[in-house]
Amino acid sequence: MSHTFCVATGMPKHDARIDRMNGVAARVESISGRFLGYPYLTHSLVGSVDTPEVFNDSLKGFDCVTYIESVMALVYADETKDYSSVLKKLRYSNGRVEWRRRNHYMTQWLKNNVRHGLIRRVGLRWATARKRRVLDIIPGLPTSRASFSCIPKKSFSSAQSEIHTGDLIFFASTRSNLDVFHCGILIRQGDSWVLRHASRTRGSVVDQDLASFLKENRMAGLMLARPCDRSRR
Repeated sequence: MSHTFCVATGMPKHDARIDRMNGVAARVESISGRFLGYPYLTHSLVGSVDTPEVFNDSLKGFDCVTYIESVMALVYADETKDYSSVLKKLRYSNGRVEWRRRNHYMTQWLKNNVRHGLIRRVGLRWATARKRRVLDIIPGLPTSRASFSCIPKKSFSSAQSEIHTGDLIFFASTRSNLDVFHCGILIRQGDSWVLRHASRTRGSVVDQDLASFLKENRMAGLMLARPCDRSRR
């Protein structure tokens, strides 16, 4: 991994707004922006019920999940050598590299990383929609049930007062057997919010107007999470 992406390199000195931001939020915004234009990779992870899991910490391309995992691992890494170990903790239950321990569903991803102290849920007072799903889309995994609260899309504009730049956003699926269909990072630009994400349709990591994304996509609701400031722990 290139030392260019070490957290110790800091944020752009010319951006006084970033200097005033919370340290973690500033690092998320700065580091995530360095990957704009990087390619979208459809199958970035190797492993299945009958194929051994291969740990991938490449920074050459991403899907929506590996993008936020890679950014967060870089944000949390105290030194370049810590990146891979943090990434394993984000991606796998208890950091053990096994296909069955991978956080295949994002409700599982959220639960495990809240437990690890890496993120915390935010905007919960607006999460008035309760969804239940029977998760069975991944061959080889036993069917599991998920129950989660999310913010209705029509209520999201009211919840935006609680959002910070660098927050993570998860879009709940309308399908009965899937919890989340996409995720990304929210970045404040002037008076607007952009969704910074690895986009399959655009083929790369992009900044997209959040309002446009919400208008273009059907969803059951939204969930928000905030990277924790581990330096205060």
